[in-house]
Amino acid sequence: MKLFASLLIAAALVAPVFSAHANEPAAKAAKPDLAKGEASYTAVCAACHGADGNSGSPANPKLAQQHPDYIVKQLQEFKSGKRANAIMSGMVAALSEDDMKNIAAWVGSKTAKTGFAKDKELVTLGERIYRGGIADRQIPACSGCHAPNGAGIPSQYPRLSGQHAEYAVAQLTSFRDGVRKNSLQMTQVAAKMNDREIKAVADYIAGLR
Repeated sequence: MKLFASLLIAAALVAPVFSAHANEPAAKAAKPDLAKGEASYTAVCAACHGADGNSGSPANPKLAQQHPDYIVKQLQEFKSGKRANAIMSGMVAALSEDDMKNIAAWVGSKTAKTGFAKDKELVTLGERIYRGGIADRQIPACSGCHAPNGAGIPSQYPRLSGQHAEYAVAQLTSFRDGVRKNSLQMTQVAAKMNDREIKAVADYIAGLR
């Protein structure tokens, strides 16, 4: 009887150790599946964003080398309607969370092709705003969040370097006009910018590398 009691006590002491570790593998998030990501991207995204994430259309953003967490956030918000876009809402409707993570990881691993600025006069103004903001109108420098070279900050602020100027203009204008509502910070910044300033910043961003 004493032996049996001793065994019960030993089992009680050991059990919490095993139970504490039993769920560890499940608790760890599964790594994105790049092969599945490529397959899903090719089927759903490539027609508009390019086979390797380098969109050839200035109306569609380059996704190559973008931070995966940022891509996932945008896909989630297209699906939920927080970011309104009829085309994208339809494209992501059938995507699961795993699909989004796989796609984001795959396209984020691709190398972005460099872009270039087009307007010498505007790009000078764009550089001034991007690097220093406009102090008297409380417009902060874009580089404070998106980095001096446009690399962004993973999981917080997107990569902008080399992005199509036309796309950047469209997004800044949408933030300013209240059409795009999924970033209060960007809405507040863009609200203070005029068309020329938006175009200048976008042109400068296109040439960042």
